[in-house]
Amino acid sequence: MNCLRSLIKIIIKSVVIIFLLKTSLTAQQEVVSDTSISSGEQTFQMQKSSWGAVGRSAILPGWGQFYTENYWHIPAIWGLLVWFGSQWILNNDNYKTYRDNFILTGNINDKLKRDFYRDQRDQFTIYIAITYLLNLVDAFVGAQLFDFSVEEDYLIHTPRLKITYHF
Repeated sequence: MNCLRSLIKIIIKSVVIIFLLKTSLTAQQEVVSDTSISSGEQTFQMQKSSWGAVGRSAILPGWGQFYTENYWHIPAIWGLLVWFGSQWILNNDNYKTYRDNFILTGNINDKLKRDFYRDQRDQFTIYIAITYLLNLVDAFVGAQLFDFSVEEDYLIHTPRLKITYHF
């Protein structure tokens, strides 16, 4: 029961953080208009939708990273999810084995091992949820930073900020 409460708290905090990021970052998307250009006011148009990336990653973890062209994040996400999932299955199988043994024999060692594997299984449930939520956050940040580039100016050897404008 405590595991479920912890998971709900983590999900609520993540949604609040994503909402705060969304509201604070949308204010930064507008660019001050250049009065020397006669075409009128210009605004910065992002190439990738942040919430589109989050939606893709919510459906299939890693799809948002594919959308934002962060290809090397995909095996990391899937690797963590597969490893945590396999550990969850292993601990759940051990939990069921020792639960059944405790029911049949009443041995206190079986009860201790049952409780241990149940706790381990619940921890891996939390790890899977955290990995899934970090996948969503990574997709959001990847889409926000898709147009951002810092290149080195080779003449004076200092970083140079490159912002792309689409007309």
